[in-house]
Formats: sequence, structure tokens, C-alpha cells
Amino acid sequence: MKLKNLFSGAAFATLIAFAAAAQEPAASPAPANLEPTRDLTLMVEPSHAQERLREVFEPLAKYLSQSLGQSVQLVTPRNYHFFWRDIRANVPVDLMFAEAAFTDYRAQRYGTLPLVQTEESSAWSLLISDVVTSADLDGLIGRRIVTMPSPSAGFMLLTELFQNPVSQPEILSAGTSWRDGVEMIFAPEAEAAIVPRALRNEYSNLRSIWESPEAPGPALSAAADLSPELRMRITEAMLNMHEDPAANEVLLELGVTRFKPATVADFDGNDALLRNAYGFQPR
Repeated sequence: MKLKNLFSGAAFATLIAFAAAAQEPAASPAPANLEPTRDLTLMVEPSHAQERLREVFEPLAKYLSQSLGQSVQLVTPRNYHFFWRDIRANVPVDLMFAEAAFTDYRAQRYGTLPLVQTEESSAWSLLISDVVTSADLDGLIGRRIVTMPSPSAGFMLLTELFQNPVSQPEILSAGTSWRDGVEMIFAPEAEAAIVPRALRNEYSNLRSIWESPEAPGPALSAAADLSPELRMRITEAMLNMHEDPAANEVLLELGVTRFKPATVADFDGNDALLRNAYGFQPR
């Protein structure tokens, strides 16, 4: 009898516990569109030596971190070889800042989305020293031309300019920055250098014998899996940068005045510049 009463009491207690649990409000599911806060990665084209590259782009990473309220970690490839390897392998990064050819290559193959581009377009100049008396490209056959390593825009443009295998300049791809080429002309360790047009304007004492067509300026592009809401916030921060006095350092380091909106169509076809680069994959 006592055992029966004890069992009945235990069963009653269990029923009471289940009833109480049923009255507790169920936990609300997390909103489906809420992206967890995490560090973002920003890979940049290695247009400078690695230490200087970090100095140039660290202000941009800090600006985005402050604007977004989440950390943006800078990824600085050692050189163009490593940069191109990572692009071809589609190494996961959230953001990339690079020239039009690399921007288009990733957009067409991996679905990345250009968000903004510099107001200034990109173009390249082939500068020569006074020892080169000819005013055409034939005068550079057998001469030393400095550029950044393959597949930088300078290197790839030179492969387009000099296609005859028996009539070639000596291409020196040892530069760790575009300014290195100009300094090597003055050394004098070279007779010519291919440099961004903006750098050409700083050296009026050097002649330019060739100018490339203009291309869209460098762009900030986002990985396809970045949420639309986050892409919109990044875009707004970049478009408003020139209105923020605290962001002047960012624009100064990048050598631009402001950013404007960018689309995939703006860059379509620019990946063709890379077609002679090792490992290039056609669309």
C-alpha cells in the first residue's frame, strides 16, 4: 500500500513538471537574415613591397572596421605571384581591392561583385631615358625595361607590345613598386619603365613614348556569399568616404579623390589582359 502511494506521488509530480514546462514560452528562432558578426578579410593587390603595402591599405581597413562595427583584417600577398595564385585558387576572402583585370577575372569565374571603383580611371605610360633617341617602340629592342612582376598590368601590357620573339627588350621584373622603375632609370640601371599614368605626371623630365588605353580604376569587390545587407553597408561607407574629414588619410594613401558605384558590366572584358599569364582559365 505504501509502495502504491509512493508511485502515485512520483507520477503526479511528473505530470506537474510536464504541465509547467508546457506553459513556458518557446525560444524565438534567430532571424534567418541575421549574419553573425565576424572578422572580414580584405585582400589587396601587391602594388608595393609588403611592408609599404600594409601602410597604404591599413587606413582603409580601419575605416571600414569603424564604419561597419566589425573588424576588417588586411591580407597582403607577398608579391604578384602569390596574389595570382590565390586568385586562381579562389582562396576565400570577403573583399578584394585590385585593378580592373583581376576584378573582372574573379567576377566572371567566381561570381564576385564589384561594389565601388575609383573616380579616376587607370592607364599606363612607357617612360624612357635620354639615352633612347628613337621615339618609337623599336628603339627599345634590346633595351632594359622595368616593370612589376607578372601578371601585373605593366608586365602583361609589355607582352602585348612586344610579340616578336626575336625582337624583344630585356624586361626587368624585379620592381617591388612602380616607383622602383623610375628610380632604376635614374640609377641608371634601365633605359625605360612602364608605370601608372599618375606616376608619370610626377616626372616631367622623362618622356613617354606610349600610353595605354584607359581602363576602369581599381575596384573593391565582395565575395558572392557576403549578405546583400552587408554589401550595401560597405558600398555606402566607400561612397561617403570623401565627405568624412577623418578619412582623408585613406584617400591620400590610395592616391584617389573619391569612389563611385561599380557593376560587373563596368569591368567586362578587362580580364583579357591576363590571357598570357600562367594558369589563365578562359571563361
